[in-house]
Amino acid sequence: MSWPWWREPFRMFQTNLREVDAGLDVERVLDHLEGFGANAWLISVGGILSNYPTGLDFQTRNPHLGRRPSGDLIGDAVAAAGSRGVRVLARMDFSKIDHRRAERHPEWCFVSPEGEHQVYNGLTSVCPSGDYYQVKLFEVIGEVLDRYEIDGFFLNWMSFNETDYSRRYWGVCHCTSCARRFGKELPAEATPEWRRFTRDTLEDLNARIRAEISGRRPGAALILGERADIVFHEANNAVGRPLWHHRTSEHVSAAKSYRPEVPVLVNSVGFVDMPYRMAGEEPHHFAQYLVQAISRGAIPSTYIMGTPDDSPYECLEIAGEITRFHRDHADVYRDLTSEARTLLVRPEEGTSAEFQGLYLALLERHIPFDVLPEDKLAVSDLSRYGLVVLPDLGPMSCPQVLDAYAEAGGTVLATGSSGALACLPVTRLLASRTTEESVRSLHVRGDRGMVPVIGAFHVVEPAPEARTGLYALSRARYGPPEKCHGHLETGHPGWLSAPYGRGAGVLMPWTVGRGYRETGLSAHRDLFADRVDGGLAVRTGLPEQVEIVTGRSGQTRVIHLLNRSGDADQRFRAPLPITESWLELPWQGEWEVRALRAGRVLDNDGGRVRLPDIGLFEVLKLSNKYT
Repeated sequence: MSWPWWREPFRMFQTNLREVDAGLDVERVLDHLEGFGANAWLISVGGILSNYPTGLDFQTRNPHLGRRPSGDLIGDAVAAAGSRGVRVLARMDFSKIDHRRAERHPEWCFVSPEGEHQVYNGLTSVCPSGDYYQVKLFEVIGEVLDRYEIDGFFLNWMSFNETDYSRRYWGVCHCTSCARRFGKELPAEATPEWRRFTRDTLEDLNARIRAEISGRRPGAALILGERADIVFHEANNAVGRPLWHHRTSEHVSAAKSYRPEVPVLVNSVGFVDMPYRMAGEEPHHFAQYLVQAISRGAIPSTYIMGTPDDSPYECLEIAGEITRFHRDHADVYRDLTSEARTLLVRPEEGTSAEFQGLYLALLERHIPFDVLPEDKLAVSDLSRYGLVVLPDLGPMSCPQVLDAYAEAGGTVLATGSSGALACLPVTRLLASRTTEESVRSLHVRGDRGMVPVIGAFHVVEPAPEARTGLYALSRARYGPPEKCHGHLETGHPGWLSAPYGRGAGVLMPWTVGRGYRETGLSAHRDLFADRVDGGLAVRTGLPEQVEIVTGRSGQTRVIHLLNRSGDADQRFRAPLPITESWLELPWQGEWEVRALRAGRVLDNDGGRVRLPDIGLFEVLKLSNKYT
């Protein structure tokens, strides 16, 4: 069986075309794409608008195709790209139809709880439960496959259209198909049951799409959700959305930790937000999308509006530089997988202050780690990790998985209310303080003095064999100053540890990560990280602003050093140069260490490597001297 083309490193460039772009010069676009360093072109093909002469009466042919002698943009693009060895990927968008077809087929359309169709700029939103998605979509894909040598498909806006482009929330869909499939009275707004319904509907649809494509053309990939041939992540910005500087790394790691063998594609948006598509993203911000992506083994992709001539975003210069670096070092990125031995579990409901605080603590203390969604714990191999961290997860749906992991020799470290696990050194929960008032003025006695409890503290009864520490001090008055006294040690531990089988269970029954995220006190970070380390940290003289990502590509070891000194409030600035430092290699053996950005072999004294100056990032390639 031949190896699918998408299992080799590649680089994508997307032209998100407007209807007026149908006359574009395909050779000029391909010249730009190849100079940029890309070898795959994601081009708008069909769905809302067909950029080829479709023969399907429920599709809309782009009226501007008449500007082309051939009348067929996709045919011209596929032919020109094929002559250069550039792969063409089809962007499809089935989320909307025109007014005429919406009138003819109301059963295809989204219906709000008030009985309204969702109309946006003259187009009517469609529901994935209806036959437009369930039946007609496959006819369109079949037509494209019959006509063109397309190398893959990406389906945009695969959702139930609860929110429109203006970010107006419409509620859940009440169309006849949703009512029939849901099987009971539909809610007005999203509930957990509705979310499960939409997830299951889309997963089933995605699986059928993948089967259709692979059955008709095994050499064509589906780029979509977690069960596709290529997992898709869009790295983007949004006005008014708080910036989580590590969003790209987090999402790539979450996908790669679950299915390490499946490529993840990070499509990095070149503009600042959807309402401002003509305004280019800040170059230092955009650079982080790409360096975070490649450091975790993802495929880098750049996405612009229209053609390169129409969208000369300032960020494209540095984007091309990083893309060409990936091209020139494809051997390093071939099957690049993580070598981290620490796993941070992401809450099922998404990121949280506790999760983010622990994420920052691990990063800044140079402890390489992976991220895994909580709902993937039961179906993932945990055996390569020495430590699994549970950030205030509450009751677990699969405690037996973690108990078995600890029994086999792993360490489970839980914070906050994570439990109830047999491996944790607790006999019972005595009380929970979870309101702002109940923890106000509550402290624990840390290694460097008193540390405030922010969020929650749980009073537990230690198991008889448990070691304990970080004892809580009783609350006392905090104003006026004359009355600020009376804090007494309670004996309630803020840290417990005990052996479990061949491993161990550790509990910090308070939200230490949230404390770090919301106050920035390094005391919170270090209380946690000091109880994590155990040889898992990379020993180095680098400052905490350098992220260390360890990986493996075949027999080659790889270390990415990401300069995060430009991380600032709601923005990325130019990172400050990191001057020469040192790093102890986390692997035994005799290694030749080459700095790929600096372009030279580094001094290696018994595993202690002298590092070059680091700008935006550096990549160390380790080759065994005797192989």
